[in-house]
Amino acid sequence: MNVTSLAYRTDLMLLTLQGSRVEERDNHLVVRTPANPTFHWGNYLLLAAPPAPGTAAGWIDVFRREFPDAAHVALGVDGTAGAAGDPTELAAAHLSVERSTVLTATSLRPPARPNTTATFRMADSDDDWAQALALSEAGNTGYAAGEYREFAARRLAGFRDLQARGHGAWFGAFEDGRLRAGLGLFTDGGGLARYQTVTTHPDHRNQGLATTLIHTAARHARTHWSADHLVIVADPTYLAIDLYRALGFSDTEAQIQLDLVPA
Repeated sequence: MNVTSLAYRTDLMLLTLQGSRVEERDNHLVVRTPANPTFHWGNYLLLAAPPAPGTAAGWIDVFRREFPDAAHVALGVDGTAGAAGDPTELAAAHLSVERSTVLTATSLRPPARPNTTATFRMADSDDDWAQALALSEAGNTGYAAGEYREFAARRLAGFRDLQARGHGAWFGAFEDGRLRAGLGLFTDGGGLARYQTVTTHPDHRNQGLATTLIHTAARHARTHWSADHLVIVADPTYLAIDLYRALGFSDTEAQIQLDLVPA
C-alpha cells in the first residue's frame, strides 16, 4: 500500500524507528506497537481509502480481529483532502471523525515575541525526562490518570531511545531548572522531521515559550540533522495552529482519524 498522507508517512516513519510493526493487507495496513499497547495511534488500522458505503461497521470488526485485547478502536484514513466517508453511516457505527491539519515548512521565522528568560535545550538527564512526563500529565484531559501515565511514560521512553540513537531529540524550555514547555522533533535522516506533542504547562502559557522552543528545535534540526522539511500536525480549531502559521508553517493537507465512541 502506497501511503499518500504526509501525516501518516511521518507517523509510520517514527513508529517503525521505535520498533513498531507494519503489516500490509489488501486494502489497509495493520500497525502494531507491542511496547505500548494502550497507544491508540500506535495500534491501529490505516485504510487505503475512506470506508465505502456499507462497510463502516465491518472495519470495526476487522480491527477487533486484529487487536482482540484492545479496549479502543482506531482507524486511520489515508488521503490528503480530508475525506472520511459517509457521516450518517459513521455515526451509526459510533465512529467519531477527528480532522487535523498538516502543516509544513522548509524554514521558520523567529517568533514575534520570543521568550528571552528561559533556557532552551535538549533533555539530558533522568530528571529532565521525569519532568517531561509530569508536563505531559499536566496537560492530560479526559483520560484516567493511571492509564494515561502508563501510556505517556512508554511513549516518552520511545522518544528517549530515538534521541539516544541520533534520530532527533526532546527539547524543553526550563526556568530555574523546571520544565515549562516541551516538544519532540524526530527524523529518519532523510530530510523530513516531524514535531511531536508540543506542550506548555497550563500555568505558563502566553509567555512565548512554545514558539521559541519550536524555532529553536528547527534550527537545531537543520544544522545537525540536515532536516529541510518540517512537519507538524494540529487541531484546526485550536489557537496553537495560528502560532504555527505565524512561524512560517503552511497548511498542506488534512489527516483523518476515526475513533469508536461508546454507544
